[in-house]
Amino acid sequence: MSADKNTALIILAAGRGTRMNSELPKVLHPLGGVPLVVHAMDSAARAEPERTVIVAGHGAEAVSKSVREYNEDADIVLQEEQLGTGHAVMQAREALSGFEGNALVLFGDTPFISKETIDKLLTARENHDVVLLGMDSADPKRYGRLVTDGDSLERVVEYKDAAPHEKRITLCNGGIVAADASLLFELLDQVSNDNASGEYYLPDVVFLARQRGLSAGYVICAEEETQGINTRSDLAIAEKLFQDMKRAEIMENGVTLAAPETVFLSYDTVIGRDSVIEPNVIFGPGVTVESDAQIRAFSHLEGCHVSRGAQVGPYARLRPGAELSEFTRIGNFVEVKNAQIHEGAKVNHLSYIGDAEIGAGSNIGAGTITCNYDGVMKHKTTIGERAFIGSNTMLIAPVTVGDEAMTASGSVITSDVEAGALAVARARQDVKPGLARRLTDKLKAIKAKKG
Repeated sequence: MSADKNTALIILAAGRGTRMNSELPKVLHPLGGVPLVVHAMDSAARAEPERTVIVAGHGAEAVSKSVREYNEDADIVLQEEQLGTGHAVMQAREALSGFEGNALVLFGDTPFISKETIDKLLTARENHDVVLLGMDSADPKRYGRLVTDGDSLERVVEYKDAAPHEKRITLCNGGIVAADASLLFELLDQVSNDNASGEYYLPDVVFLARQRGLSAGYVICAEEETQGINTRSDLAIAEKLFQDMKRAEIMENGVTLAAPETVFLSYDTVIGRDSVIEPNVIFGPGVTVESDAQIRAFSHLEGCHVSRGAQVGPYARLRPGAELSEFTRIGNFVEVKNAQIHEGAKVNHLSYIGDAEIGAGSNIGAGTITCNYDGVMKHKTTIGERAFIGSNTMLIAPVTVGDEAMTASGSVITSDVEAGALAVARARQDVKPGLARRLTDKLKAIKAKKG
């Protein structure tokens, strides 16, 4: 019964989520920028599961696609009929055929189970054949009750089936089960649906284990960890809880949030110590910000990497593939996508840098655009070190501007510019003395005749 055994993770994700009033499967609704089911997978990551089985039902194809973006080796099995949690776990039996070790059952709509609680569950397996998660509830009315004797768990009683004295118990069922995989399926074979709901309850394995003379135990967690998501209101409450926890975590790690309640983070956001995050910044998935960086107000980052000492914003957008080296500057109303900005380079104003590489120490003038898309394919712009790109330059990719080269303001660059050269690509200015006044007088006369 060692916690050192291999672990198989079984995540129940078959529910339709009718109360969400959505075509999207419940477990795919986002929390912290990723689907709910990913939080369940992440919670068990510390257990280093050898196998992961997702029990899908409604929207199984979409669930499968989303799950495999995070774990391409996960097995997806179907629960065609919704006959209870015990029945759902049984659908994983074939996928785990021959597996030896612990089975850990989680719920795809319960995102806050901590890694510490997972550790406790698996550690408790050293002393018990079956372990169930419990919590002391402030309002236990709807939960199943845990009937205990010391540190031993005798049985679990669903609220609908509980006697009056059992309904007064405040130690409630958190739903999560850890057991030897083979034993779990053996016990589930004996579970009956002879209850008020006509369903096969997973917690019934506790009573069946005790009937066989086996040991059952329990681990207690905070009630907040067991919060399930059933409605849009639940989802909003969960998002606030997630953001509060994530903000507290990064501030504890040495990050300054000027207005914490206005900064929104993703489940995988990483920010280094002594970085400063100004108000109204949004971090989508896949963002790493190293130490001593500054993300200024009203910026939006996703799928990008910001190195030490860099400054971003205000009002900047970093899209997937943006890679900022140390001490770079990305200023107001600048968008960067799939581009590497090397050390000390500056893109300070009103520019779009996409599918590009900007050399160290280069300066990109206001209004510069790397024209990377021809309507079918994307093309790359390469700018060397210490180059100067004049304001309002259009760089028609594929194109290369060499080290220490310059482009004149307002140029449309369609050919490569060699190192040290100045490229001027704009129409020659032609001044017509007095023509503006004469043209204005003519237009006024036309307007007066129509008047």
